[in-house]
Amino acid sequence: MPKPILFNAFYMGSPSQAWAGLWAHPKAQTDRYCDLAFWQDLARTAERGLIDGIFFADQLGVMDAYEGRPDALIRSGGMCPINDPMMVIPAMAAVTENLCFGVTGNTTYEQPYLLARRLSTLDHLTKGRIAWNIVTGIAPAAAMAMGQKPVAHDKRYDIADEYMDLMYKLWEGSWEDDAVLRDKANQIYADPAKVHMIKHHGEYLSSEAMFICEPSPQRTPFLFAAGSSGRGSAFAGKHGEAAFMSASDMGYSKRVVDGYRNAAIENGRAPDDIKVINAATIIVAPTEAEARALQEEYQQYASFEGNLAMLSGWTGIDFSKYGPDEPIEHAEGNAIQSILDSMTKHNTGEKVTPRALARFARTPGREAFIIGSPSQVCDTIIEWVEKVGVDGFNLHRTVEPGGLGAFVDLVVPELRDRGYYKTEYDAGTMREKMQPGRGPKLASDHYGARFKFGASAPHDEEIVASLI
Repeated sequence: MPKPILFNAFYMGSPSQAWAGLWAHPKAQTDRYCDLAFWQDLARTAERGLIDGIFFADQLGVMDAYEGRPDALIRSGGMCPINDPMMVIPAMAAVTENLCFGVTGNTTYEQPYLLARRLSTLDHLTKGRIAWNIVTGIAPAAAMAMGQKPVAHDKRYDIADEYMDLMYKLWEGSWEDDAVLRDKANQIYADPAKVHMIKHHGEYLSSEAMFICEPSPQRTPFLFAAGSSGRGSAFAGKHGEAAFMSASDMGYSKRVVDGYRNAAIENGRAPDDIKVINAATIIVAPTEAEARALQEEYQQYASFEGNLAMLSGWTGIDFSKYGPDEPIEHAEGNAIQSILDSMTKHNTGEKVTPRALARFARTPGREAFIIGSPSQVCDTIIEWVEKVGVDGFNLHRTVEPGGLGAFVDLVVPELRDRGYYKTEYDAGTMREKMQPGRGPKLASDHYGARFKFGASAPHDEEIVASLI
C-alpha cells in the first residue's frame, strides 16, 4: 500500500509569486492579498481537499539583481509588494481544524528571541499546526534594508547552525515539561523552580533569558529546511524534518533527494526522517486539450521581465545582460546556487535562454511543470514519487483560486482512487500529521532534542542554568 503523497499550497503575501503577472488574469483574485477573506477562503478550499498545509514563502527586501533595480518586479507585482505572512495565519487557523501552516523565518536577519516568541505564539494559537521554513536569506537588498552587508553563502549556514542552537535552548531548555500548573486553588500558574535561564554566547549570537512563552503543543515547531546545495543539504540533515526543493529534471532531483537522505544518516537519523517536498506548477482540466488551452491562456499574462527579475534575484545573475535567445552559462553565485546548477550543469544538455526562462512552461532550473487531464497529472505525480523518492509537492499558485480548486476537484479524487491520497486527516499537531505515530515533540534522535532541560548533551551546563 503506497504512502499518501503530501501536498501544500505554496503562497506568499503578494500579488504574484512563482509566475509574475498572473494576478492580472480576469479570473485571478490574488490582488486581494491584503484582504483576510481571501486567505480564509483559500484555507477553506485547502482543507476541503485535505491539503496538508499552506506553505508561505517570504522575502525581506525588494530584489534588484535584474537591471540593477527593482522596477520589473514592482511593475509586474512579482514578489513585490509583500506582507508579513505570519499575520494571516491565525485568521486561516480560525476557519480550519486540521490545515497546517509553514511559514518562512530568516536566520540571518531575524532576531532569534523575537522569532522564537512569534513562532511559539502561532503554535499555541493553531494548536500545534505550525512549521518553520528555515531560510538564510539571499537578497542583497534585504541586507541593506537591515543595515547590514550581504553574507557569503556558506557563512550564512554557519550563522544558521548557531541560530538553531539558540532556538532549541529557548524552546526545549527554558521550561520543564511540568512547569505549568494552572493551579487555581493555590493561585499558582507555573512553578518558578522549573523555569530556567538559558545562556548562549557564541561566535555570532548572544542571549541570556528565560523564554517568555510557555511550551507550545510542539515546543519546537515542525522544521522545514530550504536549500539543496552541499551546505544546505548538510544543514537539512542535521535540523530538517522536511526539506523543500525546486527542480524539474528527475535525474538531478534524485541526486538532491539522495543527498538529503544521506545527510540524515550522517546525523544519526533514519533516511526517511526527512520528508522531501518538491515544488510543482500543475495545470489540470477534464481533458489534456483543455489543460493545454489554459497554459496558452496563462502565457498571455505571464510577465517576461517580471519572471526574469525573480529568477535574477534567486540566482544572483542579472539576466537582462543576456539576449533573449542567448544561452545562459554556469556561474558561481551567492544566492540559490542549486537553481543555477540545475539550469546549466544538470539540465540534460538543454541550453537555457532568457526567453525560455520567462515563458509559462517547463524550464530547467525551475520547479516540476505538469499539465494534462487528471489521469495524466496523477501519472506524472506518482512517477516523481516512485522514481525520484519525493514525499510530496508544494503547489505553485497560478490563476487563483481556480488553480487550487481544480487540483482539489480533479486530482485529489483520482489520487485517492489509486491509493495515493489520504481519506482523512491524521489527528494531532503538524508533527503528528507529517510523522504519524511519533508524537508532537522532536524525535529523541533529532539534534535539537539534546537541548531539552535535563537531557544528556555536550556542555549541558552551558545550555540551561536554574534561576534557583
